[in-house]
Amino acid sequence: MNEAATYRQFLAQHERRVIVTVAAIKGSTPREAGAAIAVSADATSGTIGGGQLEYIAIDHARALLAGRTGETRLDIALGPEIGQCCGGRAELAFEVADAATVAAFLARLEAETARQPSVFIFGGGHVGSALAAALSPLPFNTVIVETRPDMVEALPDGVELRLSALPEAEIANIPAGGAAVILTHDHALDFLIATEALKRADLSYCGMIGSKTKRATFLSYARKQELSEAALSRLVMPIGGTAVSDKRPAVIAALVAAELISVIHAAKAGRLHTADAAR
Repeated sequence: MNEAATYRQFLAQHERRVIVTVAAIKGSTPREAGAAIAVSADATSGTIGGGQLEYIAIDHARALLAGRTGETRLDIALGPEIGQCCGGRAELAFEVADAATVAAFLARLEAETARQPSVFIFGGGHVGSALAAALSPLPFNTVIVETRPDMVEALPDGVELRLSALPEAEIANIPAGGAAVILTHDHALDFLIATEALKRADLSYCGMIGSKTKRATFLSYARKQELSEAALSRLVMPIGGTAVSDKRPAVIAALVAAELISVIHAAKAGRLHTADAAR
C-alpha cells in the first residue's frame, strides 16, 4: 500500500484527527520538510522521525483535539533539552483535519507518488515476486511485466501487473529516470528486453540477472545489434553486486532493492543539481 493509500485509510477510520507536517527544517533533522504524521485520540499513521520530536508532536496534536491548546505551530530545537542530538531545528505545523484539509493533504501525497521513480520488473517468478515485495513499501512505482498469467501470484499492495505478449515493448513505457530489472524465464527474451532498455540513455538503471557467462554471451549479442560501448557500460550484471553469494530470492531482492535506492535516487539528485545549476 503506498503512502497516500495508508493515510487515506487512517483518515477515513478516524473522524477527529490532526495532520502534523514538518513545515521547515534547519540543520540536521530526523525527517525532511513535508514529512507528516496523522494523529487521532488513540492512534497515529506515518512518522516524522520518531524520538522525542514525534512524541512532542503527538502530545500537542492530542492537546489540540482536546481543546487544551490552540497553538498550531511549534519550533523545536533538536538538542539535549528534549533528549535528541540531531543539532538542527524543526518547525511543525498542526492542522485539525476537516474534509478540505484531508483532500488537500491526500492530493499532495498522490502527486508526490506519481512523481516517484518507476521500476519495471520483467518476470514474475521467484526473484521477481520477492523483489516486488521488497519494493512495495519503498518510494517507487513498481510494475511487474509478465507473459504468463499463471506465474503471478497475489501482488503486494501498490504493485501493478502488466501481462504482455511482447514485454520488450514495455521498455518504451518506463518514465525517464526509471529502472528495468530483467528476470524472465528465457535468456533470449532477457536479451531482447535488455537491448531495448540499453538503447534508452534516460533510464537510471538497467539490470539483468545472470552469471559471468550469460553476461559475456549477452555482450556478444548486443554488439551484433550495434549497441554502443557507452550503452553496454550501463548494464548492471550481476544485479545486487557480488559482496554476498547467497542466491535465495529474498536475499537477491534485498540487495537489488538497496542497489535501486542508491542508483536511482543518486541519479535523481544529479538531475536536480544539474537543473539548479542551469537556472
